[in-house]
Amino acid sequence: MGGVATAHVMRSARACLGIAMALVAALFAARPLAAGSTDEMAAMAMTQAACAAVLAGDIAAIERLLTPDFVLVGSDASLQSRAGLIAELRSGAPRYEVFRNHSMTARIYGDAAVVQGITRIRGQADGEPFALELRFTDTLVRDHGQWRMVVSHVSRMPAD
Repeated sequence: MGGVATAHVMRSARACLGIAMALVAALFAARPLAAGSTDEMAAMAMTQAACAAVLAGDIAAIERLLTPDFVLVGSDASLQSRAGLIAELRSGAPRYEVFRNHSMTARIYGDAAVVQGITRIRGQADGEPFALELRFTDTLVRDHGQWRMVVSHVSRMPAD
């Protein structure tokens, strides 16, 4: 993959994975979340809703699910704001064919939650195919009874 396309793919992957790290709605409906507390399941479901919003380009949902000061920390230490993610969504790139989470866990600390997992993505950016697996850690806060994402960090998984 070319350098420009690789950079674009990684930036886009970080954005989608940081926020969402979630399953496509059909996958979510077909596979129940791992057993856990109601709060744990709600926190994992929130990350899935954010992912579905990214896949659909649903800006209103992104604004509802991410705090205004949301920051994504990429595996290269780059930072992307909520506004940066929204601009990327409006651009329509990249195009995803696979976006699936597995091995998700959630821990609740009062009105804060940490969700971790691995996401496999595949798609095209700038006409070039890409496929990645990334480990993510999302930090959520409960705001007026709803989970919202504050910060996300992704790390690229080593190739098998």
